[in-house]
Amino acid sequence: MRPIWTGAIGFGLVNIPVKMYSATESSNLNLDMLDKKDHAHIKYMRVNENTGKEVDWGNIVKGYKYKDDYVVLDDKDFESASAKKTKTIEISDFVKEEEISSLYYETPYYLEPDKSGTRPYKLLLDALKKTKKVGVSTFVMRNKESLAILRPDNNVIVLNKIRFEEEIRNPEELTLPKNTEVKPAELKMAITLIDQLTGKFDISKYKDTYNGELLKLIKAKASGKKIKTPQLKVVHNKTKDLMEQLKASLDVKRKKSA
Repeated sequence: MRPIWTGAIGFGLVNIPVKMYSATESSNLNLDMLDKKDHAHIKYMRVNENTGKEVDWGNIVKGYKYKDDYVVLDDKDFESASAKKTKTIEISDFVKEEEISSLYYETPYYLEPDKSGTRPYKLLLDALKKTKKVGVSTFVMRNKESLAILRPDNNVIVLNKIRFEEEIRNPEELTLPKNTEVKPAELKMAITLIDQLTGKFDISKYKDTYNGELLKLIKAKASGKKIKTPQLKVVHNKTKDLMEQLKASLDVKRKKSA
């Protein structure tokens, strides 16, 4: 793995030199965009809107429009805006992880200590485990400030980017059930169904099966086989009674277990 960011964790007056690595990778199939006529690759071009000519990456700069003109910024300008934030993951608070709604979570990254930061890294890792807390922090990566938490995961400190409050939409815009009553017997039956389907979470048993099926279809088309389009059958419930549907759901689970 190649690091995507290098800097340090700021833990009080302790600096822990670290490298950041992406903790995830895509499982999607690589599909190319092609011209329908001759299957030639579609290329994206960076074009000057005044001349219509393509511009090389080396000649592209970033700018902010200010008073009808552009102020051009380079890498040094972004770092000068806050040199500390571009190089430091500064922990400002420690909180209980369960206090953070799942709505806020974004991308996870692994943090690896530099050779000189092994002991303070292990110290922070063990302290997080012992206190069962996570560190709330901010840092700048790719010219954007991010909010994040640092949490232990076995023997590695994971940085999880989280969203700022203003990035979460207000659910009051949704039409949600307000005056709908649920019968006690229905609730009891729903809880029974939940209990019946409850088990210990094991991520390894959940597989991305769609990509596998799609790859089978690709290989079949490549060999000249005619692909039949399956018809999705919509199964209508025999009854609209919620209690009866719940009972039927329990019966299905019992038959599968038998």
